[in-house]
Amino acid sequence: MTTAPPQRLLALAQLSNSIGDGAYYTTSALYFTQIAGLAPARVGLGLTVGWAVGSLAGVPLGRFADRRGARGTAVLLALATGLAVASFTLVRDFVPFVLVACGYAAAQSGLAAARQALLAGLVPAGERTGLLARLQATLNAGLAVGAGLGGLALHAGSRSAYVAVFVVDAVSFLVCALLLLGLPRVPSSAVSAVSAAGGRARLGGVLRDRPYAVVALLNTVLLLRLPLLSLVLPLWITSRTGAPAWLVSALFVLNTAVVTVFQVRAARGVTGLDSATRVLRRSGWVMCAACAVFALSAGASPWVAAGVLVLGALLQVVAEMGQSAGSWQLSFDLAPADRVGEYQGLFGTGVTVARTLGPLLLTWLLVEWGTPGWLLLGAAMLTASYAMGPAARHASRRGAVSRPQSLPASTTPAPH
Repeated sequence: MTTAPPQRLLALAQLSNSIGDGAYYTTSALYFTQIAGLAPARVGLGLTVGWAVGSLAGVPLGRFADRRGARGTAVLLALATGLAVASFTLVRDFVPFVLVACGYAAAQSGLAAARQALLAGLVPAGERTGLLARLQATLNAGLAVGAGLGGLALHAGSRSAYVAVFVVDAVSFLVCALLLLGLPRVPSSAVSAVSAAGGRARLGGVLRDRPYAVVALLNTVLLLRLPLLSLVLPLWITSRTGAPAWLVSALFVLNTAVVTVFQVRAARGVTGLDSATRVLRRSGWVMCAACAVFALSAGASPWVAAGVLVLGALLQVVAEMGQSAGSWQLSFDLAPADRVGEYQGLFGTGVTVARTLGPLLLTWLLVEWGTPGWLLLGAAMLTASYAMGPAARHASRRGAVSRPQSLPASTTPAPH
């Protein structure tokens, strides 16, 4: 079956900026410390402040996308992200670095919310989770290609090579903006809804929808898996196991490859609230098992530890794919049809919170505490997975929630 043009453009836009992001992620830390001359502690502080600001910006920028149009907002925020990336090459002092980091994180958070609102307006409700699975696979493929480009810059080690990476990332967001501009317009229906809601929207908006906020909070707990591959497992492998250090890279490649190949298959059958909560419960058990397996690698001989870690990584990526599919479905199904951008802005803050607070929490819990920490994390994941069911059902019963499936046909442009 041929992919409809809007879906193809969304995938190409995802591929474009993920290639740039892959190159940026692999080189940015060394660029800021070795080329820009910032102290590592200041880089960490600046990025933490930036993502904290970004998490706060997601909801208002998502609301702006609902009111003013998702396509135009997404295009502007893609351009703003590219401008912020390019501005990093001019930074030499801490205060400008923090300001640019805030702009970068805010634009990225708003772009994610606007793109979700755009997707909701262009794709029928029953097809959204499947498309998001394809976009996730595309994202991982793009990150892998970008990481390869970043590796070339790391090998060269020169200022010009690092700057070239930032230029590639900036251009990737320019290409993303041009691709998004080619999508059909999504009619904005939030203005009348906000006016009718009166003070409720102005005084809290999505934050006043407590059942949805609880679902978003539970999803944030599940997203604590995000720092595992990038930070916690490298520290765990080198400090608590006898496994070779190169296994860190191998596990990252394994995760990326499995998601690229199997994410779409993992999302099949997730079409509504019941199927989403079922897959989340199953994934909770798998994630709990992954944590227990990771704990078994402590103190084992090098090759035994390596085998155990590979098994744990396989279980983790299976859980990750299921959790992603289930949470995508809930995030759309439980959001009012005319305020998808605003609601996705709140749901997306889970990623920012997990990446900002997760490293500190999990480093202490797992690397410092060891096996009991792994078991506690697994129990927390399982508990959050089971709590998603009643929380989602409670949110779905709220009279104020207008399900995406109830959109009139005229508000969902037909692909062309």
